[in-house]
Amino acid sequence: MTSHPLPTSRASKRCPTHPGALLREDILPSVGRPKAEIARLLGISRQHLYDILDEKKPVTPAVAVRLGKLFGNGAGLWVRMQAAHDLWHAERDVDVSGIPALTAAD
Repeated sequence: MTSHPLPTSRASKRCPTHPGALLREDILPSVGRPKAEIARLLGISRQHLYDILDEKKPVTPAVAVRLGKLFGNGAGLWVRMQAAHDLWHAERDVDVSGIPALTAAD
């Protein structure tokens, strides 16, 4: 039997959308509430919300749970969006040139 490389995914050239962009461009305009009220309902500071909207801070799992509850779309959407965004950047920023690629044993 021969060894097979572990499966990998092909990195996209386009950065996945930061969840703050979805909030800023689609969600908040559709609910028509002031950002200060949204922050209060989420139980986070206005500055924290603004940092997420400006894509300066990530959506943490705790904030994802709050967003999922408030907007009724579940935490998974927010966590997956943030993970995809973070992974895309890590694949470009982290130097892995000194790490060998292992193959699966038979």
